[in-house]
Amino acid sequence: MRRSAIVTRAIDPATLMAEVQSTEFGAISVFAGTVRDTNDGRSVTAIDYSAYTSMAESELESILAEAQDRFGVMGIVAEHRVGTLAIGDVSVAIVAAHAHRGPALDCTRFVIEEIKKRVPIWKREHYADGAREWVDPTARRVATT
Repeated sequence: MRRSAIVTRAIDPATLMAEVQSTEFGAISVFAGTVRDTNDGRSVTAIDYSAYTSMAESELESILAEAQDRFGVMGIVAEHRVGTLAIGDVSVAIVAAHAHRGPALDCTRFVIEEIKKRVPIWKREHYADGAREWVDPTARRVATT
């Protein structure tokens, strides 16, 4: 089972989990990216996400196919939202199901990193001071471990 979508509606990670739920899986990994209230020390009030939709959908599907092959996950779903999102809204959700936790966890991390690098989705942050700026999705501000 594999599904991906660019959506304009709210994303519900629990609904995505239900899509992959099966007694054959011992692990379901969920990644939900949400709109935070600060970035680089600036107060954020909202984010506009826009996409080259047909290309974004195609590339997202390619990423999920690669992830399925690479990690052996049997169920994988990803949605990315476009439009204006408020603080706390889910902008992207990825759900991967596998018999074991390692591949499921590795899969969700792989998918979000590839989305940031390859999918033509752009974000413009709205700041409390009234400014709006486009943000590079591949820029790393915090070291990962």
